[in-house]
Amino acid sequence: MHYRSIADLADMLQRHLHRIPREVDLVVGLPEGGMLAANILCLLANVPMSDLDSFLAGRSFSVGRTKLSAEAGRPAPRQVVAIAGTERDVEGVRDRLAKACVTAMIVVAYGEGPEVPGADLVLEPLPGPRIFQWNFMQHPVLERACVDIDGVLCLDPTSAENDDGAAYLEFLASARPLYQPGHRIGTLVTSRLEKYRAETEAWLSARGILFDRLVMLDLPSQAERIRLGAHGSFKAEVYRQSDAPLFIESENRQARRIADISGKPVLCLETHRLLTRETLAAEPAASPAPPLLVRNAKAFVRGLIGADNVAALKRRFAR
Repeated sequence: MHYRSIADLADMLQRHLHRIPREVDLVVGLPEGGMLAANILCLLANVPMSDLDSFLAGRSFSVGRTKLSAEAGRPAPRQVVAIAGTERDVEGVRDRLAKACVTAMIVVAYGEGPEVPGADLVLEPLPGPRIFQWNFMQHPVLERACVDIDGVLCLDPTSAENDDGAAYLEFLASARPLYQPGHRIGTLVTSRLEKYRAETEAWLSARGILFDRLVMLDLPSQAERIRLGAHGSFKAEVYRQSDAPLFIESENRQARRIADISGKPVLCLETHRLLTRETLAAEPAASPAPPLLVRNAKAFVRGLIGADNVAALKRRFAR
């Protein structure tokens, strides 16, 4: 599975900007992912943008101060680029443009291959399966995926709310929604305790979130959960034993552990990276921790003369 974030899209458009004719004076975003790509491209190229329906209807599209003049009577654009997020977005576009007697260069940001029927240019070939930051909660893969709750469907509880008591019960009833899924979710996997199942299901039902299965941590208390440190390993085992092709996790540390134990891809929402054993293995090795005696000596010196003085000494000796 391939994944691209909004930052990846912006970086890719910047790298391929030279492939877009400099004479372009309007960027038209095609439905779905094309509007986001058009927004970024028009900023990079410093030209106005429009959506396809507005453009074909001849409606004026206002622009900011950094863009070309938006004065009344502005001449019709001479060179137009219509950009799509993926190959699915270009179907029928050429015919619609031809009927309006409009000639445009049709660009696809991410295509299944280097060439796409109906498109003039594919910026980056990206074969499926694939998922994007701007559609991951509307992607059909949700129907088979494992999905975390806190940090994904709702905000995480604060330390004050996470007391395993009255404050936590209030949080469960009124947790602030975050990402709204556009499909039924295959399996919700959460480190919430089993004793809070009724409250969790009530919140999900009130938000219209549908799912096939809810797996919760069957431990007696939050203190026991903390003692065992079972968050990541628990989720990883549920995922490993399932046929789910993807786990969506909010926290980077847990996402890395889930990917390592399960051997399957994990979408981390803290970093917006798709983690696998291969990507983890390719990361630079962490520097080994200094011996305990050295760490204790450094802590003693910091306590004796203060952290600011330690930093000043480091700068002096560095010179």
